[in-house]
Amino acid sequence: MAAIQKLYEVCKASLSEKGPSSPEAVENVRAVLDMITPSDVGLECEAQAVRVWRRPRVLNRKTVLHSSPAIRYRHIYECKSFSHLYDCITISPLLSLVLLICFEVAQCPFTFSLQIGIYCIPASSIIPLHNHPGMTVLSKLLYGKVHVKAYDWIDIEEPGNLSKVRPAKVVRDGEISAPCAAMVLRPTGGGNVHALKAITPCAILDILSPPYSSKDGRHCSYFRRRQKSHPTGQCCDLPWTKNNHDLLTKDGFSISITYMFAIVSPGILWDRTRESEFVWLEEYQPRDNFVIRRDLYTGPTLEL
Repeated sequence: MAAIQKLYEVCKASLSEKGPSSPEAVENVRAVLDMITPSDVGLECEAQAVRVWRRPRVLNRKTVLHSSPAIRYRHIYECKSFSHLYDCITISPLLSLVLLICFEVAQCPFTFSLQIGIYCIPASSIIPLHNHPGMTVLSKLLYGKVHVKAYDWIDIEEPGNLSKVRPAKVVRDGEISAPCAAMVLRPTGGGNVHALKAITPCAILDILSPPYSSKDGRHCSYFRRRQKSHPTGQCCDLPWTKNNHDLLTKDGFSISITYMFAIVSPGILWDRTRESEFVWLEEYQPRDNFVIRRDLYTGPTLEL
């Protein structure tokens, strides 16, 4: 059995329309994903080229930015939940009902929701900070080197007028090189909001469960760091205080703390935190030159 086919089979057995059925299910998928190599998905030539890749001389930074290759996405597989067949009910209610019953009784693959694909990222290209709402994502760096900056939202309710700027904590900030273990992003942990910058040309195999779906509230939003505006109108960062209530000096944007409390606004107190960095994130629209183009998947075809 082809390695990518084995990955598909374990995904089918472990992932439901609401995501992984259990932590063990995630580890089952991760174990198989860790074994995937570039040659398993038709990327052996690209991987070999990266081994001898050298960074080009930058004569004109603006020229390089405008002429850099586009990020490309190679789509392998996507399955939406059988519940989406309700979309057909206005066309053929009887057919829709029959299909739903058959799929449910036969436990057809349409009872799980899944997307598998590969992002091929040129050197120096960036996928901006973005989220994966209500989703579990398993990512495997197939070749190359990439810098990952990942955050998790702080579970706290803020006043309505501050809802567009939310506090988050850094959970990953560093480079990873292939070969390496797969990363797992969960709905509320593991760096669900992340950005990627290719240090060398690289490729990342992604498994999304469930996939993005604006209809189901899983819309991809982009974010950037910014300072927080205090309700009084003053621009400030998190008003950190130590346990002894002494004011902690800040760099004006983010801070690393040990055993400290953070007061966001009157009446709101964050839990004690160990060695965490907190920042403010706001939603924004990326530049027009950020484009991901669809590319042809050249690896083994899945047998569904």
